[in-house]
Amino acid sequence: MVDIASGSPRVETPTTAQAAPAAAPTASTRPGIEEPAVSTGPLEVPAPEVDVEALGRRLLGTWADLRLRARELVADPDMQRIEGLTMEEHRARVFEQLKRLARDGQVNRASPKELGGEDDHGGNIAGFEEMVLADPSLQIKAGVQWGLFGAAVLHLGTERHHREYLPGIMTLEVPGAFAMTESGHGSDVASIGTTATFDETHGDFVLHTPFRGAWKEYLGNAALHATAAVVFAKLIAKGVDHGVHAFYVPIRDEHGEFLPGIGGEDNGLKGGLNGVDNGLLHFDEVRVPRSALLNRYGDVDEEGNYTSPIASPGRRFFTMLGTLVQGRVSLDGAATWAAAVGLDIAVTYGNQRRQFTASSDTEEEVLLDYQRHQRRLIPRLATTYAQIFAHDELLRKFDAVFSGAEDTDADRQDLETLAAALKPLSTWHALDTLQEAREACGGAGFMAENRLVGLRQDLDIYVTFEGDNNVLLQLVAKRLLTDFSHRFAKADTGALARYVVEQARERAYHGTGLRTLGQTIADFGSTARSVGQLRETNIQRQLLTDRVETMIGEIATALRPARKLDKAAAAALFNSQQNAMIEAARAHGELLQWEAFTRAVDAETDAGNRQVLTWLHDLFGLGLIEKHLAWYLMHGRLSAQRAQAVTAYIDRLIGRLRPYAQDLVDAFGYQPGHVRAKIATGVELERQEEARAYREALRASGDAPTPEKSARDR
Repeated sequence: MVDIASGSPRVETPTTAQAAPAAAPTASTRPGIEEPAVSTGPLEVPAPEVDVEALGRRLLGTWADLRLRARELVADPDMQRIEGLTMEEHRARVFEQLKRLARDGQVNRASPKELGGEDDHGGNIAGFEEMVLADPSLQIKAGVQWGLFGAAVLHLGTERHHREYLPGIMTLEVPGAFAMTESGHGSDVASIGTTATFDETHGDFVLHTPFRGAWKEYLGNAALHATAAVVFAKLIAKGVDHGVHAFYVPIRDEHGEFLPGIGGEDNGLKGGLNGVDNGLLHFDEVRVPRSALLNRYGDVDEEGNYTSPIASPGRRFFTMLGTLVQGRVSLDGAATWAAAVGLDIAVTYGNQRRQFTASSDTEEEVLLDYQRHQRRLIPRLATTYAQIFAHDELLRKFDAVFSGAEDTDADRQDLETLAAALKPLSTWHALDTLQEAREACGGAGFMAENRLVGLRQDLDIYVTFEGDNNVLLQLVAKRLLTDFSHRFAKADTGALARYVVEQARERAYHGTGLRTLGQTIADFGSTARSVGQLRETNIQRQLLTDRVETMIGEIATALRPARKLDKAAAAALFNSQQNAMIEAARAHGELLQWEAFTRAVDAETDAGNRQVLTWLHDLFGLGLIEKHLAWYLMHGRLSAQRAQAVTAYIDRLIGRLRPYAQDLVDAFGYQPGHVRAKIATGVELERQEEARAYREALRASGDAPTPEKSARDR
């Protein structure tokens, strides 16, 4: 067992003697990597040491300095959530904090330089994500103001709109709402009911919500603070519906009262994020000037003639919505860092809390020395690392597109697909990790002062807004199927089975090595040799890639008859494959994360960090294979013996990583002012030391009572 009781409250450095038993030395699967093992002779391979500071810098990513600057702000108690506030008090506090963010200026880094911004889109998101450490309500309310309301004006408007509207948005002089979602249509934006009809006689638009289901709902800032909104409505001119467009609409006067024809309601208390004033808006024949149309992608002249630089209505719609992808990008990062906070709390507590005398008559065991406790936390730590590396790549892609460095249609489609693939995985992972961390901390984890329950409540809605996760994965699957159909439009069944996922760094074909691997591995007879192959990067890549390509190929084959069916029958056939599509898209997202983690390991230059990251990477990859073992067995990719080897080696990897768990969470770089959980401050270690000293003194005094069983045995 690893004894850390005498160490520091935050960092415990393992020794070789403390390390869990490891496998016998084997050939490295990456250059320069050797696996330490328990000595079988006079020679020992020293255990690697983690350079926590250097690893932490890697995790901060491309915009490390901006993240650190944001964390300085987050560490200020005035910017942090206070537990126990009423909804009204919480809303008021967050609004005051928003004013501080406006003064700080970092939230406006993406704004044009001529208006005082820096045109730094990636850095803007990186700093914004760190706000989740202060209070998710602050992060989301700031996201509504500058990432949705302001970004809609920036990306959907023209220079005239920028000059007129952005200065007030940047300074918070004009708090705003982003009025897209309707009561009757959430993710299906194309079907919203609100209309904006051009009146040729008066030369303006008439904004109207014709039925209750068309009311705009769940809008951040709408209940109290917003004085204007970007409203999405179907633009109708000369009797033609030109699809969804955005309009800048004032909604309240200087006294906070709704303007004529505009009404609204407060959504009230929610399951989380109660520092955000969500509300409803509706419009009754409200007239707005023609200039209110944010007309970058579609305009109406004084005679009511509609023009657009994009001829296709469908492509125009997705282009407009694609400019707002930053919400999904930022939620991917914020959810990942929230999971990291939860793991920091749970691992630190698990390294200090003691329970049961499993291996000693007198000393209780540290929780994290129990295999089950390790299984609960360390694989989730591996997934969080994978998500951090994948998110930094996503953020770089986002910055390249919005800076104009890589801004083709293909680049934008790739960005949208990446964001739609990664945001569901990271937000689901955050909920799962925070719940497991809460349970791993026992009753202490349920206390509000230790943050886990509050974070879990606030992040619950992350899986729904900026695109429901299942809907987003369906969009990813459609993109994969579209790519498939373009490449194999006239292919036979054999060609379909050899479909290759574009994003895989190296191509893996069904039938090229994989089927042979599944059939011959049972004959090896040696678990060590089986494990050796599973550790190889290319074998993991082949297994993960093959699953995606096979799933997409199977779906495409099943959907092929749709082109010959009527609309109802085709829809029914498509619906029969919906679950399979979502699972395939999820597998694709997992592959993207694994590839990003692989590149991060390959780029690591510190020997100790590289070795530990290699183990963590293998744990993530093999964990994905273990999670989907049923698929690999049913499709003949792995034998039963190989499947057993996967689980056995995962257990060994977890034991090998256990001494480094504290280093790995310390590398997140969180200070006490960021974590703000009492059980992660060292107080538990102090209690354990006090209890240990008391018991030792009592035994030494000779006054310790005799256990009943011992007394009977005399």
